[in-house]
This record gives sequence, C-alpha cells and structure tokens, in this order.
Amino acid sequence: MLMSANWDFSVEGKRVLITGGLGGIGSALAEGFVRHGAEVIVTGRAPDRAPPKGCRYEAVDLTNDADVNLLAERTGAIDTLIHCAGQIEREREMQPDGFNAVLDVHLTGALRLANAYRAGLAANGGAIINVASMFSYYGAPHIPAYAAAKAGVVSLTKSLALSFAEEGIRVNAIAPGWIRTPMTERGRADPEIRQKVLTRLPKGGDWADPDELCGTAVFLASSASRMITGVTIPVDGGYTAA
Repeated sequence: MLMSANWDFSVEGKRVLITGGLGGIGSALAEGFVRHGAEVIVTGRAPDRAPPKGCRYEAVDLTNDADVNLLAERTGAIDTLIHCAGQIEREREMQPDGFNAVLDVHLTGALRLANAYRAGLAANGGAIINVASMFSYYGAPHIPAYAAAKAGVVSLTKSLALSFAEEGIRVNAIAPGWIRTPMTERGRADPEIRQKVLTRLPKGGDWADPDELCGTAVFLASSASRMITGVTIPVDGGYTAA
C-alpha cells in the first residue's frame, strides 16, 4: 500500500494568527502551536496580560472593519487563521444591543477576518479554523446570542469553505465541549450544572483542559488534512453523541 507524500502533520515554520489568544482556549492553542514549531501571533483585549511565551501580541477591535484590515496589513500573509475570540453577555443577550454585540465578535468578526486575510491565505494555500461550540447544536436559555452566534459559525464555515475553495483555502471549525476556562467557571462551581454535564458525558468523562483541543487544531492546520474543508469537528468527549 502506497503512503501519500502529502500526509504531513507538521506545522513547523507556519505563521499562525489566533484571535482571543490571551483567553483560556486561545492561549492553550497558541502554546500548542509554538511547541510544534509555528510562528504565532495572538490578539486580545487585555494588553496588560502577557501573551503566551514565544508569541507576538497585536491589539485589534474585531468589531471594526478598518481595524481588522489594518491588522492584516501589519501581520502580513499567514498560513493559518484561528478565530477564537468571543464573549458572553449573559442577561444582556436577551436584549438586541447585547445580542448584536455577541454576534459582532463571534460571527461577523469571523467574516471580517476571513476577508481581510483571504489574499494572504490564498498565496500560502492556507487554512481557517473557526471555534464553534457544543451550543452550535443546542439551545442555551441564558446565553441565546452566544448559541446563535456559534450556530452561525458552523454555517459560515461551510459557506466560506465553498467560496474560498478555488483559491486553495480550507475552512473548518472545532466545536469544544465543556472546557475548564474562566468563561465556564460559574458553571463548574454550580453542583447541579456540573452533575448534569458529568451525567451526559460517556462513562468516565469529565471537563476537559483547554490544551486537549490542540491536536485537532494542529491537524486541521497541517497538510495531512488537505481533503477536509467545510466541516465542524466536535471535541467534546462524546457530549454531543449522547
């Protein structure tokens, strides 16, 4: 049996930009790519917080078209764009202003970034990896904007995969499950919510650490996944399988 010469899982030397790279999941992804030899640029909204070791930090307002375009000019062409930035507004999400604020970062922000980096990604045969959520598939009564935005990310990922295909750009997404991050701290501290999560997970399952998403992200950024585009991969310990 012949092995394909394109089965290369390496991301060494690749230029990777990760939005939300100062947060729980984003920083873990950044550290993972650095460990595998990539050159990593992270964006965030807390410049007083040190970026992950070995990463370059860039400030950007993902809700501003001009600011995103300027970011793309400053950083130049990249090989992989990972959109991980996000926010939750909780009670405000039931009101149009809070609802729109969440969509603007998660969903419209994904489109802004894809357009801004399209030419550079095309030149490098690059990849886009959006971060969706298990709430892409489930309702979330207390954070409806977040769930709606993440459902939109799945659909946008498919649409961009088709739109960018002729330029050699692959577009996929990862849908994390219950991850130990500051954003989920309230849920983890609530015994009722924690028990519901553990009950639904396959036997022996538990909340995951952020770095457990790294393997899937590195794979999607490598040429080993060159035949994969337009898909969202759940990384949730089997939560959405139940």
